[in-house]
Amino acid sequence: MSDAPRPANGKSGDQGKHHLTIGYVIASVLMLVALQWLVVSLSEVQTIPYSQFQAQAAKGQIKEVTVGVSTIEGLYKDGKTGFLTHRVEPALADSLSAKGIEVKGQPSGGFLASILSWLAPIFIFYLFWAFMMRRGGGGLGGLGGLANVGKSGARVYVETDIKVTFADVAGVDEAKFELEEVVAFLKDQSTYGRLGARAPKGILLVGPPGTGKTLLARAVAGQAGVPFFSISGSEFVEMFVGVGAARVRDLFDQARKAAPCIIFIDELDALGRSRSGALVGGMDEKEQTLNQLLAELDGFDSSAGVILLAATNRPEILDQALLRAGRFDRQVLVDRPDHGGRLAILRVHVKKIVLAAEVDLDQVASLTTGFTGADLANLVNEAAIVATRRRSDSVTLDDFTQAIERIVAGLEKKSRVLSKAERRRVAYHEMGHALVASTLPGVDPVQKVSIIPRGVGALGYTMQRPTEDRFLLARSDLENRIAVLLGGRAAESMIFDGDISTGGADDLQRATEIALEMVTRFGMDEVVGQRVYAPPRQAFLAAPEDHYEMAAEATAREIDLAVKALVAAGEAAALDILGRRRADLEAGAQLLLTRETLTADEFSPLLPAREPEPAAAE
Repeated sequence: MSDAPRPANGKSGDQGKHHLTIGYVIASVLMLVALQWLVVSLSEVQTIPYSQFQAQAAKGQIKEVTVGVSTIEGLYKDGKTGFLTHRVEPALADSLSAKGIEVKGQPSGGFLASILSWLAPIFIFYLFWAFMMRRGGGGLGGLGGLANVGKSGARVYVETDIKVTFADVAGVDEAKFELEEVVAFLKDQSTYGRLGARAPKGILLVGPPGTGKTLLARAVAGQAGVPFFSISGSEFVEMFVGVGAARVRDLFDQARKAAPCIIFIDELDALGRSRSGALVGGMDEKEQTLNQLLAELDGFDSSAGVILLAATNRPEILDQALLRAGRFDRQVLVDRPDHGGRLAILRVHVKKIVLAAEVDLDQVASLTTGFTGADLANLVNEAAIVATRRRSDSVTLDDFTQAIERIVAGLEKKSRVLSKAERRRVAYHEMGHALVASTLPGVDPVQKVSIIPRGVGALGYTMQRPTEDRFLLARSDLENRIAVLLGGRAAESMIFDGDISTGGADDLQRATEIALEMVTRFGMDEVVGQRVYAPPRQAFLAAPEDHYEMAAEATAREIDLAVKALVAAGEAAALDILGRRRADLEAGAQLLLTRETLTADEFSPLLPAREPEPAAAE
C-alpha cells in the first residue's frame, strides 16, 4: 500500500494546551512590565544627576530622602515633587563636582531586570521539566504528560485512511470467509441480526509470525469503512500499578464513542499471559490490566457496533478466562499458505514490480514451500533488487531463484577463499548429499549444488525444493531424510578413507533431531514403544525442549540406543548408495570443482531417477 495511514490520536490538542501555557507566562511578564511603566509615567518623580542632588542638599532644598542600595529617592520641601538619583561613590562625586563636572549614576537595570532575574530561572526550569515530561509521557507533551498517563495510546485511523481491503489479502481464504461476517455486521446491523444472531464480541487471529494477521485486521476495517483503533498489548503495561487498567478503560470508552468501529490489539500475549498459581497479590500491574480487560469484555455490548480483534502467535500461553465463550468467541487460524495460497499472494505482490512475460509464478510457488506471506513479499522485493543490480529491464525467473537462495542459504561469501584441499572435500561432501537425494524415494528433488560459501558457516550447500505440499510423512520418508543428511559425511568417509571433517556437524545435528522426534514424539521405534516422551510443543514458535523429562532412567537409555540405531542405519544406507554410484560421485565432484555450481539439468545423475521400490508381498 503506497499511502501510509495518518494517525489521528489527539496529540494536536495536547500540544495546543502546552502552547497555551507558555502564552500565559509571556502575557503575565508583559503585563508586569506595562504596569511598572504606567506607575512610573503617572508619578511626578524626577530623575536628576547625582551632582545636582548634592547641590540641592547643600542648599537645603530637600525635605527627606530614602537611601537604597543603588538609588536615592526623596521629596523636595514643597512636599509635592519627588526625585530619584542613582548613587555614586561620595569621594569620587565630590572631586568631580569641585571641578564643575556634572555627575550621573548608571542604573543597574531597573524593575524589568529585577523581574527577569527571578523569572528567567523559573522559565528555564519549566522548559526542562516540559521536555522531560514529553519524553516520559509518551509524547503527550508538557503538562499533559502526567495528566494523560492513563490515556490509551492507540493509533486511530479514520475510515478514509484504511486503504487495505480483502482484495489485497490472499492465501487465507478460510480466514477471510470467517471475517466477512464481521464486515456484514458492521455495515448493516439490523439485517445481520434479523434472526436473533449477534456478532461475536471478540475474534482472535492465531497463526505463525508473518502470515498476515495484522493485514487481515486492517482489511476488515477497510472493507467495512469504519474507524480502526490499533494498539499493541505491550503498550498497556507500565511500571506504575493501575496505569494499564486505566488505559484499557480509556480505549474502550473511546471506541464506544466512535462506534461502529474496530479495536485491534496486536501481540495479545503481552497483555493476556496466563496468571500463574502463585499468590502474586492484587497489586500486580499485569494482573490488574488483564482483569480490567476481562471486565470490559464482560460488559461489552455487541450491539454497540464495536468489534474486538486480537492477534497472537502464542495462544497456548493465554489466560483461559480470556478465551472462554462470551469474550473471545471465535478463533481464526491464519496458517502458512499452501501452493494455491502462495500463488495468489505472489500475484498480489508482483503487481508492484516489472515482471518478465516468461515468468511462471506457479513454478515460483512450488519452490517456496513453507514460506509465509511476509516471506513471499520479501522474496518479490529481493528478486526485484537482483534484477536491478544486473541492470535488467524486468524481473526473470532466474532472479527469483537467486532470491530464494539468498533467503534460504544466505549471502554469498565471495571473500571467503578456501584452499584446494578444502574445496575438494566440500565438493565430494555436497555431491554425496545430492546423489543420495536423487536416489531415494520420498525425498525432495535436488535443485542446485554449490561449493560457494554462503551464510554464517556454510562452505557449500545442496538445495532441495519440494514440488508439492506434504502434510504427512511416513517412517520411510524420515529414514530417507536422515540418509540424505548423512550423505555428505558418507562421501567424505568413502573418498578420504574414513577421515571425516567438521563440515558435517550441522547435518549430524539435524539427523539426530529427526531420529529423536521419531522415537520420542511419533512412537516409531518398536523397543521404546508407542508413547510420547517429549513435552508438548508450543503451537507456532519453536523453543528448546527437554526430551527426556517424561522418561525413566532405563527408558532414557533405550531412547538413546534407538536414536543411535536410526542414525547408524541412515549412514549405512548412504554408504551403500554412494558405493554403487561411485562413478557419478567422482564425475560430479570434478565438475563441481570446475563450475562451482551445478543444477540437475546440467548434471543428469542428479535428476530424480528413483530406484524401483520393492514389490509388496502377496
